[in-house]
Amino acid sequence: MSIFDALKPFDTFILDFIQNSIKCSFMDYFMSILSFISYDGLIWVVLAVFLLFFKKSRKTGLMIIVALVLGFVICELGLKHIVMRPRPFTLNPDIILIIKQPSGSSFPSWHSCSSFVAATILLKYDKKIGIPATIIALLIVFSRLYCYVHYPTDVTAGIIIGILCAIIVMVAFKKIQQNKKSQLST
Repeated sequence: MSIFDALKPFDTFILDFIQNSIKCSFMDYFMSILSFISYDGLIWVVLAVFLLFFKKSRKTGLMIIVALVLGFVICELGLKHIVMRPRPFTLNPDIILIIKQPSGSSFPSWHSCSSFVAATILLKYDKKIGIPATIIALLIVFSRLYCYVHYPTDVTAGIIIGILCAIIVMVAFKKIQQNKKSQLST
């Protein structure tokens, strides 16, 4: 028995609770929009590119892009192909998807990873953007559960990976900046 088999009753209970307690046409519309704008991390890529145009935010935009690439490699090119966890809707024939059926496996959630890469870096460097970005990130994560395309453990792993990728990139950028300063002072 895998860890995912052991967690499946918990994961499924949460997904079914969401479906049975708050599902309605307004939420279907709202959650499908959130899933769409975060497809392939699009909202975060657009925001990062926008930040590159301004000297004050250029470093933040670059860090987001680098951390998104790192997260993509870990999630989409690495773990998804190793774990190969089926998506929850494939195991529940009663679910009618409100979004286009996603391809690939379920674990970890790239939407969650990309959202928390951006939110973590933005919170560190610009709270005025970081706080709304974190709220949007949380809504995107919830949309993946609401849309029944990820288990709670998938989105939790995506969040953790996203935060770790952001931290790794922020630390690396800080080290690079310190090295440049020490080279200039010698």
